[in-house]
Amino acid sequence: MTNNTATKTGLVVSAHSADFVWRAGGAIALHTSRGYNMHVVCLSFGERGESAKLWRKGEMTEENVKAVRKEEAMAAADVLGASIEFFDMGDYPLRADKDSLFRLADVYRRVQPDFVLSHSLHDPYNYDHPLATHLAQEARIIAQAEGYRPGEPIIGAPPVYCFEPHQPEQCNWKPDVLLDITSVWEKKYQAIQCMAGQEHLWEYYTRVALQRGAQAKRNIGITAAKTLTHAEGFQSIFPRVTEDLS
Repeated sequence: MTNNTATKTGLVVSAHSADFVWRAGGAIALHTSRGYNMHVVCLSFGERGESAKLWRKGEMTEENVKAVRKEEAMAAADVLGASIEFFDMGDYPLRADKDSLFRLADVYRRVQPDFVLSHSLHDPYNYDHPLATHLAQEARIIAQAEGYRPGEPIIGAPPVYCFEPHQPEQCNWKPDVLLDITSVWEKKYQAIQCMAGQEHLWEYYTRVALQRGAQAKRNIGITAAKTLTHAEGFQSIFPRVTEDLS
């Protein structure tokens, strides 16, 4: 079941305030260009573990780091054409209580997403990432339940895709979707440049997009391959339901 409203929607659940840019910025920009309403939830600002450049400036406080990270994320979301909200749950470690779970379930009810993007289910380098995805999954289930806030419209069964972790081979992540983001790459890179606190990752995620683009070329027709340069990889959690295999 998908969103029955005229405008389709997508939901991105990001552990930290820059994750949605590196890993799904192309998907966000591509879908907004096609008329989707894209909404991003940042569970934390990444103020402790994702902001080394800011802390090295000295005389920084956690609140000041949060403020900078929020400003960067809002600027990036604006470039990509997405709406964004912040749960401010803290990071390193990210921990979720029942109130946070219900809050995210309420976002599902409000957004009524046609698809959901979040992190890989495993990541030995960053436990915040899989926690974000498990929270997104559980909130999805609650938002489907008739007995949760009876009388509200429930959601259907939006597909959930795990975007690419920093080291896929260590995270049991294998892409089964390669999304052509060539047409919106410049917009994604503009959003990437908003994340000044992690400038060391700009070139890395440029290489990732080029690598996935090269792989995508091997899986499409010759005509389309001529123009494809950049792509993002995703791993689906649920099976695709279809009437044909073309």
